[in-house]
This record gives sequence, structure tokens and C-alpha cells, in this order.
Amino acid sequence: MTATMDLWPIGNCQVSALVDRAGRFVWGCLPRVDGDPTFCSLLDDKPPAGDDAFGFWEIDIDSKRETTQRYIRNTPILVTRHEDDRGNAIEVIDFCPRFARNGRKYRPVAYVRIVRPVAGNPRVRVRLRPATNWGERLAQTTRGSNHIRYLLDNGVMRLSTTAPVGWIEDERMFRVERPLYFFLGPDESFADDIGMSLENMLDRTVEEWQYWSRSLATPHEWQEAVIRSAITLKLCQHEETGAIVAALTTSIPEHAGSQRNWDYRYCWVRDAYYTVQALNRLGALDVLESYLEYLRNIVDNAENGHIQPLYGVGGEATLVEREAPALNGYRGMGPVRVGNQAYEQIQHDAYGQIVLSNAQAFFDHRLLRVAGVEDFEALEPVGERAWEKFDKPDAGLWELRTKSHVHTYSAAMCWAACDRLANAAQVLGLFEREIFWRDRADQMRTRIEEAAWRPETQRLSATFGGDDLDASLLQLLDLRFLAPDDPRFQSTLDAVEGGLRRGSHMLRYATEDDFGLPHTAFNVCTFWLIEALHFTGRDADARELFEEMLSRCTPAGLLSEDIDPVTGELWGNYPQTYSLVGVINCAVLLSKPWSAIR
Repeated sequence: MTATMDLWPIGNCQVSALVDRAGRFVWGCLPRVDGDPTFCSLLDDKPPAGDDAFGFWEIDIDSKRETTQRYIRNTPILVTRHEDDRGNAIEVIDFCPRFARNGRKYRPVAYVRIVRPVAGNPRVRVRLRPATNWGERLAQTTRGSNHIRYLLDNGVMRLSTTAPVGWIEDERMFRVERPLYFFLGPDESFADDIGMSLENMLDRTVEEWQYWSRSLATPHEWQEAVIRSAITLKLCQHEETGAIVAALTTSIPEHAGSQRNWDYRYCWVRDAYYTVQALNRLGALDVLESYLEYLRNIVDNAENGHIQPLYGVGGEATLVEREAPALNGYRGMGPVRVGNQAYEQIQHDAYGQIVLSNAQAFFDHRLLRVAGVEDFEALEPVGERAWEKFDKPDAGLWELRTKSHVHTYSAAMCWAACDRLANAAQVLGLFEREIFWRDRADQMRTRIEEAAWRPETQRLSATFGGDDLDASLLQLLDLRFLAPDDPRFQSTLDAVEGGLRRGSHMLRYATEDDFGLPHTAFNVCTFWLIEALHFTGRDADARELFEEMLSRCTPAGLLSEDIDPVTGELWGNYPQTYSLVGVINCAVLLSKPWSAIR
């Protein structure tokens, strides 16, 4: 079966897995999202029926005719129904346990699968073939009376089950006459009744997610899309540290044969800012609070105030990029990359995103920890770096590897850092510091407006002194750098839309970069256009374009990073936080108010 983006994420904010349309685990890393992929067949195009294939977990029915999938409402718990050509059927429930226990969150490095016969006399086969060392080899096993141990390079995982262990080991087809329970987790004895324990875990995990979803301040329209996006953004947070990864995968190319294969399983300061911004609009403050704790540690450890574009989920600063030769890539389109060399890049917009992520904590009294003077003082060195670097060349938000310019987006983000520090100083009563930072922000604004404005074309350029078009210019509205009725923004919007829009989709830019001309549209840029259309009075156009984007979601209700503007096929890492942020932000902006239905 050819790999596609028809993938259903499950997880518990510690580990996750992507389940394909056949109900197989095809991607999942241990012991955390940036670890070794125990399930890696998504990036290995060997046919799963072959004896040499591994890196997946399949529970399949004999003579299968049809497979359907759905989430339990308002949860990331997946139900896959398999039916054979005689009407026999099973349901497989897949989830990672997550609930409160003993005063803390229970989120083990573990996966649960429950198989229930629902019609006739189904026969199934279980094939659990975990990989180790980035797909280099199949994990070795040892067997116990009711379990199988899988020896991975980074530890041992144990499958505890009520199914006949020999039949699992031999991958034999057998009849299912009662529910079967599978717990793949730490190498520890399962002392309690496994069936009762896993049913209890299921009930408590359902309750945990549904109560979390109930707390969301969703818009009236498009609620299902918003809730699914919010749940998936939550899955992208490594709850132990608060880090938010850009996506759950690595090396899914931006388009066929592009070589634009990057590892997104790390915390970009930029992507995380947009994620908490979107979830804040829904009132999901738990994600913000955890992320701010992560950020405070990043700022504390920053040498001379320097902030990298990205860090590991544990705050690791060094993320050396290498290739994994044992995996040939999504649909055979390698390379598969581990690590991301962008950690070495200079991207000045990070200073703005650090301050912007923290700014709410000075004003929002709902937070358990409202920011004070000490927090402000800790952020001032970040503001100093923003002031020093705002008009200096960097790699920009698109992380160009061989080019450097003074990017308008980066400069405006640095301006926002100083502007928001002035706002924070005001609310804290630090009036001298307010004047100090307001003066710096005013000077930066003047410089940006002069250097980015192109009088000959009557629009802003994406680079100082250049004449470049870039979708990031639309973000000057969200940053409050320009107002919707500012003629400079309106002329820039016209130019960006005219130059970068391809049907219903937006390119990041239309010029050659390190890898040539981009072939696919960048989904978040389309959402930025939708926001701009709304704010400039083109609501009908904005709603039409938003509905079009929602129609491009996978059956799981999600989006990847990129889309082919001609075929509509999704490309790039998945699920992409940027894209899901766009769904939430646009739904909140465009929805009719709740009062309209009362």
C-alpha cells in the first residue's frame, strides 16, 4: 500500500503514533517524540506483506473487505472497524493512556490496543514488528508466559496481552471470540487483571480528553474542526517539559523528489508561539503555562542572550543533522534526516516570539503564575538582543540555508519584542522602563517603515532594500505593526495575493531558494491570507477560501505542512502545528457569534 497522509494520530503528550488507513501503526518514536522510531514503516516503502518488512504493528482481519475509522468524540482515541467479505467484523481501539493518578498525570511510554469482536466469527492476525536504530533491524525478542519482550537499542519494551502469546509470536491467524487486550509499554510485570485495567485506562483517558475539550471556548461554527485541531496541538506538546514540537514526523518531503525533507520533531520558538497563541484564543491555558516554564529555562540558559530558532524537547541546544541510511523515505523519497541543522542558524524573529509568548502572563490573572518584575527583568536581555539585531541579516523564518538578508518579518518581530516589553512595564508600574522600551520600539518602527517600503511599486518588500514578495508580510497585521485600513498594508496585500496565490492556495514565495523553485503551497500562508481578507472587509472571500481549506483535511480532520495547488495532495510533515493553528485562528475570526443562534 502506497504511503499517504491518511494518518490518524494517537498519543498522551509523552509518546504518539500515527495509524494508517489499514489500521497499522506506521510511525511512533520512543521514549519521546524525537526518539528512535520503533514504528518507522511510514518512511520505508517495503511492502508490509513481505517477510523482510518491519517497523509496524498490524491487527488485521482475514479476507478483509472494508475498513472504517473514527475517533471517540473529543478524544485522540481511535476506533478502527475491520469487516471481512462474509460480514464478520472487529473493532480495534487504539490509545495512549493519559489521566490523573496519585496527584500527577499518568502518561506512560505505552500503547494500548483493544480488539473487540462485533459481528460473526472474525479471524485475525497480529503482526508486531518493532524496529530499532532508525530502521536498521527488527528488534530481537524473548518470550514469557503472557508477554513478549522486544529488545531495542534504547531500552526494552514489553507486550503484555490476553491473546495467545505463541500465536502472536508466530503471526498466526486465529478466531476472536472475546475481547483481546494488548499493552506495549515498559519492561515491567502487569500485576493486575490486564483486561479490567485497560478498560479502566480507556474510560479514564476518554474522560480526561473530553473534560479538557469541554473547557475550550470554541466558536459557534466549525466546532469539530477546531476541537480536533486543538486536541492534536495538545498532542504536539511534550508535557514533561512544556516543549511544543512543529510536527510528529521527520522527512516527509515538501513535494515529490524535492529533497526538502526535514526533521520537525523539535521545538521551534516560532511555531510554539503560534501554537500557544491559537490555543489561548480557545482558553487552553494549560499549554501556555507549561510552555512558559520551558521558555524560562531556555532564556536562563541562553549565552549572552542569544536565542536559537529551535531546541530539543528537553531543552537540548545541539541537534546535529544526519541521515538514517536504513530508511529509504516516504514513498522511497529520501533522505530521512535526524536532527536539524537550523539550530545553528541566525533567525532574529525568535526574540520577538519569546517576548510575545510571555506577554500574556503579565496581564492574564487566570494564570496560576502571573508574571512579575523578576520575569520582566529576565526578558529585558531578550529585548536588548532584539534591538541589536532587528536590522541585521538573518536566515529568515523560512530558514534559507545559503542566503541571508534583513527580513522585514524578522525586523517586525524584534519591534514587537520591544513594544510588548513597554506594555509589560506599564502594567507593572515601571514607568522609566516603559519609556525606554517605547522609545526603542518607535525608533525601530521608523527604520523598518523606511527600509521595507518600495516607493516605485508602492508596497512593502520582504527584505530591506529589496523588492521581494513573501507571504510573511501578511503577518504585519497580526503583530499590530500595521492596521487593516493602512494603505501600505492594502497595497502590500494586493501584491502578495496577486504574486503568490495559486488558485485557492498561497506560496511562501515564488523565487528560487537553496533547492530551486517551490512547487507546493504552504498551508499556513493560505490561512494568513484568509485572516487578511477578513480584516480588510472581504469576509465572503475569506469564508469561501476557509471552507476550501477544510475540505483538504485528511479523514482524521488534519493538515500537513504543504499542498499541491494543482492536485490538492498533501505533502510535508504531519500533523503540522502551523496548519492546525490556521484552522483555529480562522474559525475564531470568521464564525458567527454564539448570540446569533439564541
